[in-house]
Amino acid sequence: MHDIQNEHDQRGVEVDEVGIAGLRYPVEFNDGATSQHGIADFSITVRLQAERRGTHMSRMVALVHDRLRTFDPRQLPEILKSGAHELDAPSISVDASLSFTTSAPAPTSGLESISVHDLAISGRWADGLCEVTTSVTTEVTSLCPCSKSISDYGAHNQRSRVTLAVTGSGDDVYPLPAHQAVEILRACGSAPVVPLVKRSDERTLTMQAYDHPVFVEDMAREVALACRERGLTHEVRVRNLESIHSHDAIALVIGRGDALDARPAR
Repeated sequence: MHDIQNEHDQRGVEVDEVGIAGLRYPVEFNDGATSQHGIADFSITVRLQAERRGTHMSRMVALVHDRLRTFDPRQLPEILKSGAHELDAPSISVDASLSFTTSAPAPTSGLESISVHDLAISGRWADGLCEVTTSVTTEVTSLCPCSKSISDYGAHNQRSRVTLAVTGSGDDVYPLPAHQAVEILRACGSAPVVPLVKRSDERTLTMQAYDHPVFVEDMAREVALACRERGLTHEVRVRNLESIHSHDAIALVIGRGDALDARPAR
């Protein structure tokens, strides 16, 4: 059959990104430390040459089916390179979003429950180079230092959504496994968020939060420092789902991998 996509286009306009979005597909996420099954949402795009009328989007679905159902971010350089060759494209990008879980034992009773975290992985191959950004989002409890300072008793607290995005390239496209990112994020708040708690656990978590008040600025800085100590190129976003305000509080820190200045001397 005639391949219309391969027809010559005379308008001389390169298309920066063209492809598919919203492809939901079953995957096994396996990064060497975490192995879980789930449904991922994929987007795949390529840069289309000016002389080419269209790209072959069916090949993008085939790439997911053949190469990405076992989704290992460490394999993305090879997968993206072969995908660019198959699509005859100068660059290719793959974005995948899914959820993964970690154990969340209650602090006093020890009862087991499961925390669910959001994971987004974006890989781009161009000019023989590959770059991968891994983003993990989880929730912690934060208690306001100002509220604690000015109140006769108690202090307002809330859940906070914290996102850590780490970018790798070259031979190290996946420098921080997803479960390690969760550990860093959980440590930045006043207390963890635990799905299943009894009264003894609630008492422990409430007092832990009261003893460790943090602003959004504190949480963003703590995560950034943990990334600096590991030499990671990173972006940290924090959003407090404020409990007594009609607005949320947010903070952002962006750091390069060569910013190795860790905690200052005290």
